[in-house]
Amino acid sequence: MKKVLYFSSIVFVIALSIQCKPKASDSKMNILTQEEISQGWKLLFDGTTFNGWRNFGSDSMIGWAIDSGSMLALGLGGDHANDIITKDEFENFELSVDWKTSPGGNSGILFNSVEDTAIKAIYEIAPEYQLVDDLGFPDKLEEWQKTAACYAMFTADPKKTLMPVGQYNVSKIVVQNGHVEHWLNGAKVVEYQMWTPQWDSLKMAGKWKDYPLYGTAHKGHIGLQDHGKKTWFRNIKIHTL
Repeated sequence: MKKVLYFSSIVFVIALSIQCKPKASDSKMNILTQEEISQGWKLLFDGTTFNGWRNFGSDSMIGWAIDSGSMLALGLGGDHANDIITKDEFENFELSVDWKTSPGGNSGILFNSVEDTAIKAIYEIAPEYQLVDDLGFPDKLEEWQKTAACYAMFTADPKKTLMPVGQYNVSKIVVQNGHVEHWLNGAKVVEYQMWTPQWDSLKMAGKWKDYPLYGTAHKGHIGLQDHGKKTWFRNIKIHTL
């Protein structure tokens, strides 16, 4: 009987220690490891301020809040009214972002964002790594509209691993001389080459035919989309290639 009690106590202590142990992702929020620092990684969000960010086409920073170490798109601005961009521009890079969305949410990570008087919204020029509630979105989604796709251009691997709504995913975009990779939760799910005949053909066959500047920039700002639903972003870091 004493052995049973002793064994039960050990099991209880182990279970308690596991329960109290913080999640790895939570314990590493918005910081760089020494290895990342030595490799040249840079944080784009410090966890407490919007330093280095502003609204697309404006010097303001509205429609967003800081929520427990994450940048939160409040979803109050309607269709793209409060999209934000980095103040810095990038050309060849590796970008990593943790994100989660609310039920039915829709957002995106954009790159090569350029502001021009002929452009009313960021999506008119910047390719988008799509973020969306694949399972709970209220309307039927085409494959090119689902998470990790290059929106309206290239679809993502349907075998991708997408965390349930309310849990953080890790997305990565790698861009080098127009060759782009989209990664989701540790796996590459799509890759493509910009500015090729295939790129131009897909552009002209879909919604971008009405936006001649789409995908033409070779460098620009990193953008985050506010698309009418709450979406959280953290651990936003970039490595110039």
